[in-house]
Amino acid sequence: MAHDGASTPGSIDGRPDPVGGANLRHANGVGQHSTYPTHRLRLNPNADHQPDNYEDLQLDFSPTVFSSLERYLPPNLLLQTRDVKVNYMRDILLRYYPESDRIRSQKHREYRQKIISNYQVPLHRELYTMQAEDIFRHSFLRAISENTEQAFRNIITEPSPGIFTFEMLQLRFCDMLIAEVENFEKWISETKFIVMRPNTMNKYGVVLDDFGMETMLDKFMEDFIRPLSRVFFAEVGGSTIDAHHGFVLEYGMDRDLDLGFHVDDSEVTLNVCLGKQFSGGELFFRGVRCEKHVNTGTHSEEIFDYSHAPGRAVLHRGRHRHGARATTAGNRVNLLLWCRSSVFRELRKYQRDFSSWCGECQREKRERQRQSVAATKLNYQTENLPNLHAFLNE
Repeated sequence: MAHDGASTPGSIDGRPDPVGGANLRHANGVGQHSTYPTHRLRLNPNADHQPDNYEDLQLDFSPTVFSSLERYLPPNLLLQTRDVKVNYMRDILLRYYPESDRIRSQKHREYRQKIISNYQVPLHRELYTMQAEDIFRHSFLRAISENTEQAFRNIITEPSPGIFTFEMLQLRFCDMLIAEVENFEKWISETKFIVMRPNTMNKYGVVLDDFGMETMLDKFMEDFIRPLSRVFFAEVGGSTIDAHHGFVLEYGMDRDLDLGFHVDDSEVTLNVCLGKQFSGGELFFRGVRCEKHVNTGTHSEEIFDYSHAPGRAVLHRGRHRHGARATTAGNRVNLLLWCRSSVFRELRKYQRDFSSWCGECQREKRERQRQSVAATKLNYQTENLPNLHAFLNE
């Protein structure tokens, strides 16, 4: 079983990869330190608190990290100025961030900035900002606007437990994004620029965040994926996803043909087919597993195959084991968004029971319960059998 990891730094203290920041400076250009004596956060987020926006600041970490972390600040800090809060949160992040990881993430930021500075010929500049009415289908936008489970289920089908499919992207947007990726790859070829591919299993494809789409995809995740994951994947941090890895993969005779059996480095994965004309390439799903059980067998009820269609999305847990069969004709292009929850990743370090989402843990728990009930019945019968014999012999 492969672990489909991306070429991005790890997380610190459960916080997401800080690949979206700029220079290691505070908002006002001068490093500051918190005067608060403790860095203790709330155990549970303040769901009613509306966090500040940090996108206009030059920070060490992605702005979404600060917006997400703000909900966990102590009550006495929530009403403080944005500068006070950002200093407090920055101190926490830097305190638990190993120097080696900090150096690696700095190199990644420099790599990304070099691409953005030199890629001066975008084909469709409108793709780099969130224009929801030009991206999503109207049915999807209505459901997101209503923001209720029933509204979501009105447009979603669940053909197998934990796998949700729905019409999501306008075909015009799909075509534009494919064209932009092809334009970027042409620039790579002409400039001989060496780029990192999306993950360890694909030789083709590009990371959209690396050439300027990070901010747009942040909004994509926050406003259009998190509402869904909050409802359908709460047990794996769906309500607290705060970081993403966004990329496009290409399959075909002159690209990757298939994708082996694996799990994603995400809590929730969005996979949307962009096109083009193709045959084959079906996804095959084989059950959700925790790390301990990732290589266990598959049960018949966990087997599900999914066929792609342009504009249609499939949403699933990152730990849902899957792969892609060979694309036998034409070319298939897919947009993927790996959504991660720093909170869930931190809490998972201290958990031993994953039966709320791991299929094998659930089976083991049911078996323990069955054995416990059987043992209780046996003990009852053993204890009461002599009394029954005595009663019958009277």
